[in-house]
Amino acid sequence: MLFLQDSFLFSISSIFMDTDLFNIKHEKVIPKQGLVLISEPFSRDSYFKRSIVFLTEYNKKGSVGFILNKQIDVQLSEIIGEVYDFNATISIGGPVNTDRIYYIHTLGNQIPNSVKITGNIYWGGDFEVLKNLINASCINSNEILFFIGYSGWSPNQLDTEISKNYWLVSNISSDEIMNKNNNIWKKTIEKLGVKYKSWKNIPEDPQLN
Repeated sequence: MLFLQDSFLFSISSIFMDTDLFNIKHEKVIPKQGLVLISEPFSRDSYFKRSIVFLTEYNKKGSVGFILNKQIDVQLSEIIGEVYDFNATISIGGPVNTDRIYYIHTLGNQIPNSVKITGNIYWGGDFEVLKNLINASCINSNEILFFIGYSGWSPNQLDTEISKNYWLVSNISSDEIMNKNNNIWKKTIEKLGVKYKSWKNIPEDPQLN
């Protein structure tokens, strides 16, 4: 049995060497606010495994982002008692501050103090105003995404991870960011060309192949 496993791992290793799957070519795309991070296919991290992370902050102080494709079956009213019937999408945003809720939206200045990230996507803002708009039925659930926790990196940490090919940096449209698609990792990979298209066919656990 051990021999078979060793042989299998050797064959997988040979494929990687032949196809150069892990030599990520970033095409001069450097991380910045508004771009996304695409995890490499064999990440075993419980949060970032096959994830797409939307960067809302990237500077000398560090980086902040939210995982787009880790939706959970929880009602907003279960987390925030002051809101009523609102069919919101809630996702695991990352491993930091998992006792708090965050949100991105396309409501712009309707939410005072929100920060424009890219295109028509904004981050945060006055939470009391947001709750009032929700309860007054002035917001469509397609205009906002909620996250429990966030993804955070200390200064230079994200750059180091990118240099080690943990992430591929890319750009996707505002519609793709807000479309609540748990399959966004595969769909984004398909658009990156032949080199990365094979990523989506690699089993999450190679030993189950």
